[in-house]
Formats: sequence, C-alpha cells, structure tokens
Amino acid sequence: MRYEGPIYRPPSEADSLLIQATIGCPHNKCSFCMVYKKGPSYRVRSTQEIKKDMDQARLMYGAGIRTLFFPAGNTIAMPTDDLAEICSYAKSIFTSLDRITVYGSSKYIYKKGLADLIKLREHGLTRIHVGLESGDDEVLRRIKKGTDSAEQIQAGKWVKEAGIELSEYVILGIGGKALTSEHAHETARVLTAINPDFIRLRTFLPKINTLLLHQIKKNKFQVLSPHDVLKELKLLIENLEVKSKVLSDHYTNYINVNGNMPEDQTKILNFIDQALKKDASCFRSLYIGNQ
Repeated sequence: MRYEGPIYRPPSEADSLLIQATIGCPHNKCSFCMVYKKGPSYRVRSTQEIKKDMDQARLMYGAGIRTLFFPAGNTIAMPTDDLAEICSYAKSIFTSLDRITVYGSSKYIYKKGLADLIKLREHGLTRIHVGLESGDDEVLRRIKKGTDSAEQIQAGKWVKEAGIELSEYVILGIGGKALTSEHAHETARVLTAINPDFIRLRTFLPKINTLLLHQIKKNKFQVLSPHDVLKELKLLIENLEVKSKVLSDHYTNYINVNGNMPEDQTKILNFIDQALKKDASCFRSLYIGNQ
C-alpha cells in the first residue's frame, strides 16, 4: 500500500484500514491548520491505484476488515463516480465491511448536493467526518474556513437526508476571547438545525506554521484560558437542542465530556460546573510543546 503526504484519521477510526484516496486538501486555507500547508498539492488518486492498494490489504489482512477510512483531508471532494466506484469495490472484496468513512468539509458536501450523496450511500459510504469548527459566520470568515453557517446547515441536512451518518467537529476557543459568546451561541444554533449523529469536541491549540499562531504572537488573537473554554463549552451545551452523541475524544480537551443529548444534558452541565471549581493549575498548559 502506498501513502503520500500527511495521513491523518479521526480517533474513532483508530482500528480502521486506511486506504489513501486523495492527497492533500483542496481548500488548504484554514488559519488554524498546519497539516497540509507544506505537503504535496491536492490531487485525486486514480481508482486503479486505490483498488490495487485494497487488493494488497486484502492479501495482508484478509476479507474480514470491518471499517475502512479513505484519507486524506477532504476526500468527499473526489469525483462522485470515482468515490462510488471505490466504495463498491471495497464492499466486494471486504465481505465483513460495516463502515466506510471519509473526511469532508461543508463546502464540498454542498457542491456534491443531495443526489450525489444518495448515490454515495447506495454504493457503500456510511459516515462523513465534517470539520464544522464554528457556526458563527464572523469566526468562519476569520479562520478562512471557506463556508458559512447557511451552507453548513444545508450540507449537514443533505448528509442526514441521504442516510449517511454525520460527525460534526467543533473547536472550542476558535473564536478567541473576542467572539467566545458568539461562537458558542451560533455553533449551538447550527448544530441544532443539523442534528448530527455525533458532535465531537476539540479545543483550539496553536500550531506551528499557521496564520493563527502568527496572529497570536501579534496580539491579534487572545487564546482562552481553561476556565474560559469550559464556560464556552457550558454555553454551547446549554443551547443545544439535538438528539446527538457528544464526545470529547481528543487530547486537546481540558475535560472528557461524553453523553447522549438531550437525556444527559444536565449531567454534562453538572460535570462542567465541577470542573470550573478547579484551579487552573489542574489543567494542561495553553500551549503544548515548542510553538
């Protein structure tokens, strides 16, 4: 099997077979992301190459693979017919396959449209991991996400309508101190409108070689303290009206918040309140490593 450039996968895909379908990210402008900035330019691998890698994986691991993830950063941008073809092929050679997943931003899901999403589901795509980051249009503009809240809502609704599971990722603190309230309220509004299967929490952590780190050093962006992040999280949870599973499955988070909404909403809020009583020294540093 062949891999080119950075290969990342969500924590929930830790046990999945990784077969690279695309290289790099077609957007690659987000101010907080360093993953693909210095890697190769975005391109789609040929279906023949991808199938050969799957054939090799079958020889190595057998037909009993249960979950498959197609990196890289925005595989939903792949031509629909090509993505449908490799999904179908995966199902034909891995006879125990339960789940096929990709990364996909709202911008490129919206370009696909409902009909193409239905086609992908019919050919085996079962879950899309979406970096929502924020539901606030000003935050989205500042971090150069390339989408807005209206497009995010429509894209999310189409994924759900197509019968594909949807994981939406939120970055706590991505609005900085200036927009923390707007970020929490608007993100809750957008998630409520979408009602995704999973809401996965991340906490903003400055990364090297990013525009946002440069802005921090120039004092144009103020990073939230641990308590500020927890207050933002509380505001988000208070305003969510969803039937979703909330997960904080990432090393960047200050506390592990997990539960099913709405039945666990009160329990989650109580857990956050308890964490807010702790001294700041109980939490990790605002920065990890040499930034």
